[in-house]
Amino acid sequence: MSAESPEVELLIAPPEGWCAIDFKELWAYRELFGFLVWRDVSVRYKQSVLGALWALLTPLITMVIFTIIFGKVAKIPTDGIPYPIFSYAGLLPWLFFSQSLQKATLSMVAERNLLTKIYFPRLIVPMAATLAPLVDLLIASSVLFAMMFYYHFVPTVHSLYLLPLCVLWAWVTAVGVGSWLSALNVYFRDVGQLIPFVVQVWMYASPVVYPASLVPPGFQWLYALNPMTGVIEGFRWALLSHGNPPGLIFFVSAMVSVVLFVTGGLFFKRMERSFADVV
Repeated sequence: MSAESPEVELLIAPPEGWCAIDFKELWAYRELFGFLVWRDVSVRYKQSVLGALWALLTPLITMVIFTIIFGKVAKIPTDGIPYPIFSYAGLLPWLFFSQSLQKATLSMVAERNLLTKIYFPRLIVPMAATLAPLVDLLIASSVLFAMMFYYHFVPTVHSLYLLPLCVLWAWVTAVGVGSWLSALNVYFRDVGQLIPFVVQVWMYASPVVYPASLVPPGFQWLYALNPMTGVIEGFRWALLSHGNPPGLIFFVSAMVSVVLFVTGGLFFKRMERSFADVV
């Protein structure tokens, strides 16, 4: 008679101290990542009367309000670009970033039931939450291309390559800041209440309703510490090909985004060991 096989017990324990992001493990759970993204997209438009029209109405109505207040009343200069298309081109990457950031911040608390039942890389949750607004960006871009045709703006080949890079850049920034805030929101729920105010202030600190050229040259490097400055200026230049390509602003903002992404991931990994106990 053969001896019975010994039972094997697998114990999954959180790592001690600071640890790097395990991209190999994230890739191994790519199916879960895709499911969470698809669920967020489908839930967003399920049982909605207007459906995908919301993705068009939000930037359109905001653009009209900005055009009246900042374009007609305040008469903010836009470097020769008609204000409607100027503001709309700045709104698209900003709305993608702000919606991604807000969803990422609240994602860990929203997924509390999943976090307490099974193991998976927790970083998947805020990362998946940042991708659902990408659908809105793609839908709203159709209006932008129609406006470009109306105002006779034709992007050049040497600038158009920057467009997907700016979208990726906005996503990296949202993941970085969202990793910080989603981890903090698990322990301090005030973060979730504060985020709409932070997003509102951040928008006016970014070149959405005004061009970055209005900032005095001596403060350009300080203004570039806002990572969305480079994203919006690069996105607008890639499509409208107006003015000089982003230089110092582009480089400094990109470096800040990388720092936020790396430190956000490290901080999230540091704090995730007790998420299930606190959330």
